[in-house]
Amino acid sequence: MNQFKQFIYKKFGLLNFDAASVSGVNQQEFNPFIKILYLKAGSSIQIDFNRYDLKTDALFFITINQWYEVKKAGKGNNGLIYYNRDFYCVEIHDKEVSCDGILYNNVYDIPVIFLSKENAPVMERVFNELEIELQNNDSAQEEMLRILLKEIIIRSTRIWKESNKADDETQEIEFLRQFSRLVELHFREYHSVSDYAAILNITPKALNKRIHKYGKLTPNEIIKNRIVLEAKRLLVHTEYSVKEIAYNLGYEDPAYFTRLFTKASEASPAEFKKNYYTASGKNVQHK
Repeated sequence: MNQFKQFIYKKFGLLNFDAASVSGVNQQEFNPFIKILYLKAGSSIQIDFNRYDLKTDALFFITINQWYEVKKAGKGNNGLIYYNRDFYCVEIHDKEVSCDGILYNNVYDIPVIFLSKENAPVMERVFNELEIELQNNDSAQEEMLRILLKEIIIRSTRIWKESNKADDETQEIEFLRQFSRLVELHFREYHSVSDYAAILNITPKALNKRIHKYGKLTPNEIIKNRIVLEAKRLLVHTEYSVKEIAYNLGYEDPAYFTRLFTKASEASPAEFKKNYYTASGKNVQHK
């Protein structure tokens, strides 16, 4: 069942689905929204170019226009929360919940929270409360929905920090969040480590040391991976030519962009697109 509320410009919805109705969650109508997917154990989902086959319940935090497809829904009640920035802006509320750069705009991986046997019933309870609250029509409904959404985000952020052994007061996790947000914001215009080091007012060497110490990737790898991921999305989900994609990502020389993509993907843009469409059984048109 799909429940949707609009408060002037603010939009919020909840779609409950099971194995029989899983196709409803993959509709393009949800693309313009920020999303939280609650999937039960036994579910399968592909987000961009990664597939997850779940052995436990999990939450996925999906940004606007990020491609996903739920292949299979696990037994029980699964849910999709979707909302726009007017209803709840992650960046504006970041001081309250500290999730930007962790749940959303995380350059290391798709933010997924695997729920333990202790955490799963808590999240299920909040989703049930959202379903009940959406049936109310009083003046407090909008704020109550926002409170419940915030509870999911805060609890998920805590789980992420616990699983990554990150303390809320640790300077390194705050620095990592800041770098993640900057890359997500500027990857189309800034392509080098020195660009981000200048924004952060440190040397490129210091930036390399701090980021590489915490994660497995260097800052340069993180920046290039984000650019290549966006290129892959544009290749398979739009009709843009390679030249248009290069310009879209801030490269004036399409040949240089093609070399960068080929090195990172071990396939040229045209080969990657052909391989993707062949694997998915679709016809590819070259431009």
